[in-house]
Amino acid sequence: TKSAAIEYGKKNIRVNAVCPAVIDTEMFRRAEAADPKKGAFAQAMHPIGRIGKAEEIAAAVLYLCSDAAGFTTGVALPVDGGATA
Repeated sequence: TKSAAIEYGKKNIRVNAVCPAVIDTEMFRRAEAADPKKGAFAQAMHPIGRIGKAEEIAAAVLYLCSDAAGFTTGVALPVDGGATA
């Protein structure tokens, strides 16, 4: 992300990454249904006490694509409920 941001910044192209943790998706629900301990583990790994929502990831992407983030490039943005804090 950083090297691409440096390379493409000269062309007015911003490069950022969104780094989610466990998100409530169909894939997660299937895994949890197969082994309910996975759901409890996933919640426990996030200091915020729950897994993420797809809408929360989408909001981060929309921000990075917006003019509000016009001076933001080379960032790996964790959207992870504090898992990497």
